[in-house]
Amino acid sequence: MQEQPLGRAQRGWVHHGRQRQQPPRLLFPPPPPPPPGPLPRCARLPLLPAAAAAGKMMKFRFRRQGHDPQREKVKQELFAFNKTVEHGFPNQPSSLAFDPKLRIMAIGTKSGAVKIYGAPGVEFTGLHKETATVTQMHFLPGQGRLLSLLDDNTLHLWEIYQKDGFSNLEETCSFILPGRPGFDNANSPPSITRVTVILLRSTCDVACLGTEGGGVYFLHLPGLTLMEDRTLHQEEIMQSVPEDYRCGKALGPVESLQEHPRDPAKILIGYSRGLMVLWDKSTREVHHLFLGNQQLESVGWERSGQTIVSSHSDGGYAVWSGARGSLKTLQPANSAIPYGPFPCKAINKIVWQTCESGGHFIIFSGGMPRASYGDRHCVTILQGQTLVTLDFTSRVIDFFTVYNTEVEEEFDNPTALVVLVEEELVVIDLQTPGWPTIPAPYLAPLHSSAITCSYHISNVPLKLWERIISAGEQQSPRLSSVNWPVNGGRNLAQEPTQRGLLLTGHEDGTVRFWDASGVSLKPLYKLGTANIFQTDCEHNDSLNQTCEEEWPPFRKVGCFDPYSDDPRLGIQKIALCKYTAKMVVAGTAGQVLVMELSDEKSEHLINTAMVDLLQDREGFTWKGHDRLAPKNGSIPFAPGFQPCALVQCMPPAAVTAVTLHSEWNLVAFGTSHGFGLYDYYRRNPVLARCTLHPNDSLAMEGPLSRVKSLKKSLRQSFRRIRKSRVSGKKRVNASSPSSKVQEANAQLAEQPGPHEVEMTPVQRRIEPRSADDSLSGVVRCLYFADTFLRDAAHHGPTMWAGTNSGSVFAYALEVPSQEKFSERSVEAVLGKEIQLMHRAPVVSIAVLDGRGNPLPEPYEVSRDLAKAPDMQGSHAVLIASEEQFKVFTLPKVSAKTKFKLTAHEGCRVRKVALVNFASVACEDYTENCLACLTNLGDIHIFTVPGLRPQVHYDCVRKEDISGIASCVFTKHGQGFYLISPSEFERFSLSTRNITEPLCLLDTSRVHDATCLGNNFAATPKVSQANGTHVLQGSEANHSLASNDRSPDELQASFSPTPVDSPNNSIDTPLDTTGDITAEEVKDYLAPSEETERNLRNMNDDEAQTPGILIK
Repeated sequence: MQEQPLGRAQRGWVHHGRQRQQPPRLLFPPPPPPPPGPLPRCARLPLLPAAAAAGKMMKFRFRRQGHDPQREKVKQELFAFNKTVEHGFPNQPSSLAFDPKLRIMAIGTKSGAVKIYGAPGVEFTGLHKETATVTQMHFLPGQGRLLSLLDDNTLHLWEIYQKDGFSNLEETCSFILPGRPGFDNANSPPSITRVTVILLRSTCDVACLGTEGGGVYFLHLPGLTLMEDRTLHQEEIMQSVPEDYRCGKALGPVESLQEHPRDPAKILIGYSRGLMVLWDKSTREVHHLFLGNQQLESVGWERSGQTIVSSHSDGGYAVWSGARGSLKTLQPANSAIPYGPFPCKAINKIVWQTCESGGHFIIFSGGMPRASYGDRHCVTILQGQTLVTLDFTSRVIDFFTVYNTEVEEEFDNPTALVVLVEEELVVIDLQTPGWPTIPAPYLAPLHSSAITCSYHISNVPLKLWERIISAGEQQSPRLSSVNWPVNGGRNLAQEPTQRGLLLTGHEDGTVRFWDASGVSLKPLYKLGTANIFQTDCEHNDSLNQTCEEEWPPFRKVGCFDPYSDDPRLGIQKIALCKYTAKMVVAGTAGQVLVMELSDEKSEHLINTAMVDLLQDREGFTWKGHDRLAPKNGSIPFAPGFQPCALVQCMPPAAVTAVTLHSEWNLVAFGTSHGFGLYDYYRRNPVLARCTLHPNDSLAMEGPLSRVKSLKKSLRQSFRRIRKSRVSGKKRVNASSPSSKVQEANAQLAEQPGPHEVEMTPVQRRIEPRSADDSLSGVVRCLYFADTFLRDAAHHGPTMWAGTNSGSVFAYALEVPSQEKFSERSVEAVLGKEIQLMHRAPVVSIAVLDGRGNPLPEPYEVSRDLAKAPDMQGSHAVLIASEEQFKVFTLPKVSAKTKFKLTAHEGCRVRKVALVNFASVACEDYTENCLACLTNLGDIHIFTVPGLRPQVHYDCVRKEDISGIASCVFTKHGQGFYLISPSEFERFSLSTRNITEPLCLLDTSRVHDATCLGNNFAATPKVSQANGTHVLQGSEANHSLASNDRSPDELQASFSPTPVDSPNNSIDTPLDTTGDITAEEVKDYLAPSEETERNLRNMNDDEAQTPGILIK
């Protein structure tokens, strides 16, 4: 009977409503309960008479009855899944708000998200139930409440409340404006009650809503109840408008609502046609009319209430004297088109601020000359005779100023200008001459150039940390030194116990260093590599050069620059040694840069080495891009990471893998053509190995080539068709006895079965991959290890390489001692060559010591930062392919244990990492585990070296391919992945190592019975959200953080011999379904007799494994 591949729905899990079915059962009564003790590995059940008569035998292997409550408790104290914080800049922002009393800021997005920021570490995130654009937001000053308007015309009230000593954000109520009285909602124009502008009264008890129909509605706060008796319709205003101004035309939508700064009973209403009305709310009368004739965009008051400034669609603004004497004002006191006289674009928003030291500020967005600079995104600051045009690289969303809001003060005295543009947030210091930029402690645009790779380093030494910060500070001498103006709230999170660095490689050839220790992702340093090579143009320099005579006087601000001089500059791989400050940066055109950190600027030549990875292989012609030519002569470098060597791979294909061993002064690198080894101390290549298959022509085209092999594509299509026809011929006749048995068993698959018999799910059939598939030579991973490769008595340096075709190459390295580095060169000898059976791509390789622990990093042992590895017991190598994981013994390379992920779960491995999990109940207890992210977005955790599944979580949407590809794990149970081009989602798999916002915001508000904010129950953070490991029965009442056991019980639960100890005799059994078993192992170091004996032993081991699940 053939195995049938199963879909995801048949795997038996429950995820967000996806019901997992129970495994199918056979048509016979259950056997008697087994005797006490472990069940046998394979059990046979009686068959139907029809099946027996047909001579068919079906074998099932049952899971071991090994449910251990103590182990379950330990797992609960080790593993928990949380999505904790979003780093970076919100994707597609659409609105901005500021609370001057609490000094907090809110950003709304097109996806319906609301994000509130205060001091670094003070962050709140909310999400509207409706996926609609947040068009406006307004704080109720000092109350911790936020009113948001969506583009579906609904209003929502958010409230920051306290629970368990921390502040949280929750939506309390919502409201939609009903149709105009006298009209049926179904028949009235949909736009007549669409809200265009919102004004919150200074008393914070009423919200005024201007609409497209020209009406003004009033809502009572915080209950969001409509005050129908106060509604102001446009007809009521029109009665006071002169007949010659009316001309039978409507006033248009309400564009602006502004409260009089000295008389809160009066509201200035601006209509699209140009009319501005000062309305007295208490008497319901028009106090004054300003008869403007130009289409109105925005209106603002001067602090004293004696002056009004309005901006218009022609790129001009007008200054009006306050209401005096007569009922109406026909002309403004002053008007100007700053960038005229030629036609200009509209000024979208204008602000007038007074200053004690002299001339007032006029700040506005837009107004650029339409013909020459209509595509520029600008905000203009005008003070007296000084005018600066801030030039941004993306569209301006909104801006506000931080100023003195105390009523008794005479002047505004603005201190900062905060501008939200589509791709970043820029803050300008208005107190310092020259108006420099204030560096942001968060909200940095991660995507200032598109992110191409990422790399995380844990436990960064203090000395290296300080040197990186110092280099970063010297890069930005012109930034302002004033404090961050949005500094409300208190960060209650504990200081990070260790320093974490997140490195991002970018398309423009830069590597950016981020402080990832806490909630705020802060930029530290930017490393550029473009200045090393000859590129077509100096894009950044030309943008920064501004002619003194230029008008408008543009000043380039912000760091978002999506344009790259040359796509070959893109960074593909990064490796950094935190103990020696050595770094390797590899790019798209095969360039591998070896860099070292220097505290002083320098000017020097770069040593260049060419490495031919084709090794004179005949019949291959590179059709892709050319290499990047390095500049001639000495190159000046600023303090920071400076290149000391350049290794150029030929052909210049993108580097796909890189690793660094600073103790041996070695760098290994790989491309789609092969891999190489470079000694950066002696500046010479050590090894070059071609991994191309003879039929692999696609690898010669390169990622930037437009030449696609149609013949290759057709060949692969016909091969798949041919395979499907062959497999179709092998199907059993539907009338055969065995097929009837299958039908009978399938009909009973959904019937309930005995709980004491739990069967392993049917495994999927794994098709071996063709040896000549395209890109089979791509090097996927590289690894250095000090282990046993020659024999079991002598260990030494080794290098491992895994490819896309399931090949693993292990080299024995002859590395001289540190005293003889300058005298002897490194030598590499091929030790073993392993070919995995199904040719699945090798994702990761790691060597485990005699205790089953991963080997420490270079210099960790010599500097007493880690325990020395066990070199007495036998080592093992853990090889992770896209389909499964397997542990092989060393040096014989015989299979020890494995887990077949694709066969069991129907998914493929995308990212893996060895992670150290610390218990929340016992500080000294830790476990090393294997974390795996699949192509379905699931995260699986396995023990090491036993490879037993522990927990399983949904993390990334399976449709989010870029998010899955961008995921990076940390060494202590956290991870990052991109949820948008500009945002990293941070998650935690550990109960103990969690980085999340814990903050407090002190608000001043009176409890209102109509507000639900203080009455609703907070939504708890579910640590096991999306996870399949669910507490059952009495365990559900046990808190993860509680420690109610005695010390003896606690110590007993963490036994010195864990379930995955190499000394434990109950290792995971081996079977051969979809096996990763080595198809061929070539040992180039052992004598020929020993090689034959090793192969014979391995074959005997495989022959003793149990049969496949169903035969």
